[in-house]
Amino acid sequence: MPNNNFQFEISLSVLNHLGRNLYRNFITVLGEAISNAWDADANNVWIKIDKANSTFSIKDDGFGMTATDFQSKFLKIGYSKRKEGIIRSSKKRPFIGAKGIGKLALLSCADRISIFTKTDGTEYVGGVIDNYGLDNAITNDLTPNDYPLEKLNFELISDLTEGHQKGTIIVFENTKEIIRNSEAHIKKLLAMNFKFSLLDEEFNLFVNGEKVTINDLKDLMDATEFLWLINQYSDEYIESLPSLKADPSVITTALDLKGFIATVEKPGQLKIRGTEERATIDLFVNGRLREKNIIRHIPTQRIVESYMYGQIHFDAMDQSDNDPFTSSREGIVDDDENFQSLLDFLKRVVLPKIFDDWDKLRLGRGEEGDEENQRKSRRLRKARGLYSEVSKDYTSDEDAPGKKQVENWLAELQDDAEFNINAYTDCFLSENLIRKYIDNQGIEITKRAEKQSSKLRDKEVKNKETAGISFDLRKNNDPMSYNDMDTLVLWAEEKTTIPKNAASLLNDAINYKPVRNIVGHTGLLTDIAKQHLNVTFQNIKSRVVTLVSMKKDEE
Repeated sequence: MPNNNFQFEISLSVLNHLGRNLYRNFITVLGEAISNAWDADANNVWIKIDKANSTFSIKDDGFGMTATDFQSKFLKIGYSKRKEGIIRSSKKRPFIGAKGIGKLALLSCADRISIFTKTDGTEYVGGVIDNYGLDNAITNDLTPNDYPLEKLNFELISDLTEGHQKGTIIVFENTKEIIRNSEAHIKKLLAMNFKFSLLDEEFNLFVNGEKVTINDLKDLMDATEFLWLINQYSDEYIESLPSLKADPSVITTALDLKGFIATVEKPGQLKIRGTEERATIDLFVNGRLREKNIIRHIPTQRIVESYMYGQIHFDAMDQSDNDPFTSSREGIVDDDENFQSLLDFLKRVVLPKIFDDWDKLRLGRGEEGDEENQRKSRRLRKARGLYSEVSKDYTSDEDAPGKKQVENWLAELQDDAEFNINAYTDCFLSENLIRKYIDNQGIEITKRAEKQSSKLRDKEVKNKETAGISFDLRKNNDPMSYNDMDTLVLWAEEKTTIPKNAASLLNDAINYKPVRNIVGHTGLLTDIAKQHLNVTFQNIKSRVVTLVSMKKDEE
């Protein structure tokens, strides 16, 4: 084995700030190793996790490094092929690395990091970075010359070298974060955050021997309800969505970008179980996640935001002469021209359309929509929501025969139910408020009201006898509870002084009665009848208030 003394070519204190203190998000740290493998034309990246020993490794089959490469390129902080004018690999892949400091991310997630690398036909070279030793070197203000990397311990990779002709293996000992997550959760995070397969189908990620695929996002896929495509975007993920409740909608733009935005049925379904991660609308450039949750730059506080996730792919942002990414690689420089164009497109076109579409689609399914949308009043939305909840009791049995037919009938009744529930509430309030008024003012009963209540009471007694009911049905058995709107209005107004220029409730009550009776008996109204009842209700509500107000003025 070559016996080289390797060392960093940078001030160790700067190394500390750039490496261990700059990278906060673990998936970003892991991403740097994956991106290095991509740039090295690897076809495969294997991540092996050993929870028992708090160790994990990342192995790739890229072109690897010679001893010279390891010292002059890997350990030379700030080295980047792009600075030599090279922007694509030999496989024509766009290089992800730009600043040459991403490798320092490796220092932030373990106490000891061992790098083993070899080219085809050479032996492994590399070294060990011990963070405790690095701390001591920084404390004593040592120079890189005084802090050579430790020699490799090849026992660490004894089970990783078989068939490894070329590439790099990085071993992390005494890890700080990854061990907390299960293999399934790590695979989900990788599936969400890396889309290199869009550019090269031969690039694969494995966790403990299992390939990362879209199936790792099955929970999210199953929960996805509606979908919007940007510039006719398509990929394996969206083509495999199993439960869309409507056809995807396409949003076009002259910007050189593509992607999708989707919504789930419930906000909690965006949470990646077992992790602190949540699916958001993320920006990808050349297959690499560059900015999570980009709509945080244009918050609207609309309820729809808590249901949304997606991916925007904007490869044009990767410019060799103008790097828009922050040093930590966890975000975008805010004043980047392309980024601002993207945010403007999202704000002016994408989000308004999704907000409106989502509300319409949700209401169409009997679900709650966006209360801030002016399509329906708040009270109609609440009525629909109540109908949706009640109707679930009629379709709860998954195996009931005719279940689909019942669901179709419920869907057909939904618009009428929304109106009738709302109208019945108005009926209930308007009539009972007049009863309250009569009772409060102690207004003597009219002959008509007395005759009407006696007739209806006798009829109800006979009905109870026929049904074999011996208990009371009405909470109040006084004459008022048996009288309807027009009789109540005459009762209330006969003993009340109504100014000559004040409109009486009587005409409204007469207009209201035939339509009210249909609603009270669960009938369905025509559109013109609904309009008629709405106008009449507006008059009744204002005049009930006026009636009470006049009596207060007299007092």
